[in-house]
Amino acid sequence: MPDITVMVLDDHEVVRRGICDILERADGFAVVAEAGTVAQAIRRASAVRPQVILSDLRLPDGTGLDVIAKVRETLPDTHVVVLTSYDDDEARAAARAAGAELFLAKTAGSAEVLQAIRDAATGREHGQHIAVHEDDVIARLTPMERRVFELVGEGLANREIAARLGIAEKTVKNHVTSVLAKMGLQRRTQVVAWATARRAQSFRG
Repeated sequence: MPDITVMVLDDHEVVRRGICDILERADGFAVVAEAGTVAQAIRRASAVRPQVILSDLRLPDGTGLDVIAKVRETLPDTHVVVLTSYDDDEARAAARAAGAELFLAKTAGSAEVLQAIRDAATGREHGQHIAVHEDDVIARLTPMERRVFELVGEGLANREIAARLGIAEKTVKNHVTSVLAKMGLQRRTQVVAWATARRAQSFRG
């Protein structure tokens, strides 16, 4: 059986090299690329087309969510496992919305990381599969924040949202900032991705 090809994405070189060492010493895995930034990850993933990307969330030029979203567009056969120190519902929900399949805390042992990569590559469920309580996250928003979230998810700009809701554009901006903070996101494009995923899930359901 051919090795599972993996790209490791983490901005901390020591952490990245440590993960690579674990993979290189294990049977059945081949590290085909490393990256420390969003730009590097997108460029190198396109070049080597790994079966699995093991990705951190916090990166110097963006987030792992940006990489995940791009991979979902351009490399549909590549799977993503998120390995991060930010193990909370917001991070899990954001990762799921972007298209990640598995989520692990960096406290996970090497055996667990290897198994998660195997499971992602073969499409099997894993014990640490992203368990997202999306309704709980959305419930933290005020009614106005929830409405702003919906309109941002439809792709409306702040000015358009202000006109739709009859409030000041600055007020909309404040609401967007609060929504991002409560949802653990950094960019409104991530809100759009989340909202799109929710609509798709509702449609399928």
